[in-house]
Amino acid sequence: MPRAGLTRERVVDEATVVADEVGFDRLSLAAVADRTGVRLPSLYKHIESLDGLRRDVAVRALGELADALGPAAADRTAGEGLRAVASAYRDYARAHPGRYAATVRAPLPGDEAHAVAAAAVLQVVNHVLSGYGLKDDDAVDAARTLRAALHGFVVLDASGGFGLPRDVDRSFDRLVTALDAALTDWPSTGS
Repeated sequence: MPRAGLTRERVVDEATVVADEVGFDRLSLAAVADRTGVRLPSLYKHIESLDGLRRDVAVRALGELADALGPAAADRTAGEGLRAVASAYRDYARAHPGRYAATVRAPLPGDEAHAVAAAAVLQVVNHVLSGYGLKDDDAVDAARTLRAALHGFVVLDASGGFGLPRDVDRSFDRLVTALDAALTDWPSTGS
């Protein structure tokens, strides 16, 4: 019988906290069991496996990221939207490093909930990109470029990869300015 008060949702809640504390790559069932005050076998009444729990954390984190980015993009596109979304993205990654790391994971084929959560983030990005006139394959390429640049920056920043004596916020602003310029002059593939 499942422990009173312990549900799949609560297990995922606690897993997101553990992921932020120790890192998504170090998320373990033992740590979640300890945090929820149950023995490890008791978790299996609420989850299938560590991989299933990681997937649940990814879905939750993508939903949170979409919720953070949506208001930033509201009524904004192109440069203004890009700046707001980039800042919200960075803020989320800083506030929730373990959850943010979970957002990198692509949905498996047939995982509808994960695909929907990922699509919600992409919808916000596509809203911003529409202000640059980007659609279809051009929007896919631009979204990948934007994601790679922002992800690279936030991961390097979080891991202490920017050791030079220069303001990191200023460097981030310059990155976003460069992305804005690149998206403004994005070469169309015509498809």
